[in-house]
Amino acid sequence: MKKPAKHYSRHVTHDPGRPAARAMLHGVGLTASDLERPLIGISSAGFEGNPCNMHLNGLARQVRESTWASDLVGLVFHHAGVSDGISMGAPGMRYSLPSRELIADSLETVMHAQSYDGLISVVGCDKNMPGALIGMARLDRPSLCVYGGTTGSGSYRGRKLNVVSAFEALGELQAGRLSDADYTGIIENAVPGPGACGGMYTANTMACVIEAMGLCLPGSSSTPASDPAKADECGRAGDAMVGLLERGETARAFMTREAFENATRLAVVLGGSTNIVLHLLAIARAADVALTLADIEAWSASTPLLADLAPSGPYLMEDLAAVGGTPAVMRLMLDAGLLHGDAPTVTGGTQAENLADVALPALDPPVLRPMESPVAERGHLRVLRGNLAPDGAVAKITGKEGTRFEGPARVFDSEDAANRAIAGGGLRAGDVVVIRYTGPRGGPGMPEMLKPTSAIMGLGLGGEVALITDGRFSGGTHGFVVGHVAPEAQVGGPIALVEDGDRVLIDADADRIELLVDEATLAARRARWSAPPLKARGGLLYRYAHTVSSAAEGCVTDSFGGAS
Repeated sequence: MKKPAKHYSRHVTHDPGRPAARAMLHGVGLTASDLERPLIGISSAGFEGNPCNMHLNGLARQVRESTWASDLVGLVFHHAGVSDGISMGAPGMRYSLPSRELIADSLETVMHAQSYDGLISVVGCDKNMPGALIGMARLDRPSLCVYGGTTGSGSYRGRKLNVVSAFEALGELQAGRLSDADYTGIIENAVPGPGACGGMYTANTMACVIEAMGLCLPGSSSTPASDPAKADECGRAGDAMVGLLERGETARAFMTREAFENATRLAVVLGGSTNIVLHLLAIARAADVALTLADIEAWSASTPLLADLAPSGPYLMEDLAAVGGTPAVMRLMLDAGLLHGDAPTVTGGTQAENLADVALPALDPPVLRPMESPVAERGHLRVLRGNLAPDGAVAKITGKEGTRFEGPARVFDSEDAANRAIAGGGLRAGDVVVIRYTGPRGGPGMPEMLKPTSAIMGLGLGGEVALITDGRFSGGTHGFVVGHVAPEAQVGGPIALVEDGDRVLIDADADRIELLVDEATLAARRARWSAPPLKARGGLLYRYAHTVSSAAEGCVTDSFGGAS
């Protein structure tokens, strides 16, 4: 094999007109011999304040060791992060989705400024992963991800717990079905330690997306944070980067249309988060791959839902790992013709080659249903359209909550107002809760609505109340919910015209969402409507509100996409 090229670092290590650059690199401890080797940026999403991220700096150090052992120079840097679980329902949640762009910008900035030849991203929480992939697509340099892994399940009084258990416990407490002591017990035991939230929520879904796109080592997405195999994965990252450099394979070599289809289908088979719709659209835009809501809709409609994972089922990612993990699921999909086996991966082999010796998933316990008896014959990710969402809305319909809902609207112009009404017992069976002015511009930042949906579930109204919003949902949300309503209220979308008592129809069988009000009435309301002032008056959220695109386009802030 040829010696790995220094396509970028040579500008600072071998240009005789840049002696200060070499001086600075010697100042961090690099020798003249080190400067002959490729420089690899290792981005760590580690920070102490979040279980998903608290262990990532340690993994990044292991990755660094593996690069040096592979005759590369690995150099660790860091970027911002947001804990969705901590910020949920608080003003800080508005920073969650914008942090995706901040992470991508950070990777682009450091990699270009430092002239690194390749990128290894050590990621753990919801926006770390799409942010990393967007950054990799812009850079188009040899790149791979190492996922920090899922946390284990918590336990209290024999009840298996995860972070969503804490959210739903609030509704149980408010409904009088839980004592104060047990409420506290659940909170104190729901999250046992390092690793991403345990269900098929956004972090674990995005990790599976990365594996389906071939941008991590096989098994990365389902190996728990506590498993010794995670350290082994870090130890193999350096050799994987050498292979990428030798073959000249850059990130976009893996970000093909077929890879986006593989990613979507795997997420659907596993019952993954609606957030991947936003993220796949944004990643594809950065990679100059044509992808639309209609593509995601079509792939979902032709893919069965097989996994009985949380939030809709009882099992967690640790349970999926125990029956074979993501590779076993992908082998099942490959055999069923649901996976492009010729898609390349960072191992140098194709998906089919990587999966050749992988056993099919065990069916006991029944974490995964057989192809012939799925949880649902068509995928749970539904793109709904109608006069309430002309540009589309995204629903997570497993079938367990039904497929059709019609009822009177209960309208709230903020999440806080909805939460107060839910806590005060203000909802009735049959209501359609409408939470608006929470979109990418109206939020700003399109905050997640896990707090109200969890409260509804905790109150026992999950099957009797629907919720629609121009905001978005956590991967932990379940129930009859529709998000990403576009256009959003802040820009005058029809959701801004809904009034209390209006009949709303959600028909997932027909992929429709309709406001059952005549057009003349809507026209009169539209004539009276005016946009409220933006909630942000300065800073990052102000800039975000003025640059972000619609949810139907992935909430991107780069109007051009593509490489830098």
